[in-house]
Amino acid sequence: MVFAGTNVDDLIVLTVLFLSARAAGKPRQWQVWAGQYAGIAVLVAVSALAAIGLTIVPDAWVGLLGLVPFALGVRGLITAIRARGDDEPPAPAAAAGLLSVAGVTIANGADNISVYTPLFRTIGPADSLITIAVFTAGVAVWCLAGSWLGSHRSVIAVVQRFGHWIVPAVFMLIGAVIVIESGVAHRLLS
Repeated sequence: MVFAGTNVDDLIVLTVLFLSARAAGKPRQWQVWAGQYAGIAVLVAVSALAAIGLTIVPDAWVGLLGLVPFALGVRGLITAIRARGDDEPPAPAAAAGLLSVAGVTIANGADNISVYTPLFRTIGPADSLITIAVFTAGVAVWCLAGSWLGSHRSVIAVVQRFGHWIVPAVFMLIGAVIVIESGVAHRLLS
């Protein structure tokens, strides 16, 4: 329940990544899977360390990780603008490889640290290990669902035609939402 509740937005990101993999070949599907697992592993590890009493990133600034998907979106938008006069639009790649997929996963799930940390602190080590096993299965379910959603021909056709605009916009929106909802934007502007 915790995994699904904190990662609903990640399903959208995974769908976009799998669409990009099918339409443009980047990132490769195995990179989406591996990047998703790596990103969730980092979030769980940071949360577990924070639960033990270590604070790696102060909660007030975790939202800065939203700049990762925002920057990937800006890069994609610049590529699309530069290729406007070309006969064939650029590929709608939002993330080009395993590390960028992991970065997007971490940035998109950075707010999950605030949920996972108290959870791990209150349930203890044994139940934390069970929770981590459930999260591991949850990542597989999410990847399968994202891949399935990204396999529909009509969706692929839209992404092939407009993905070079849609994908950067989605990533910029996700990044902006993370920065704004975390309160970091307010702290920076104050």
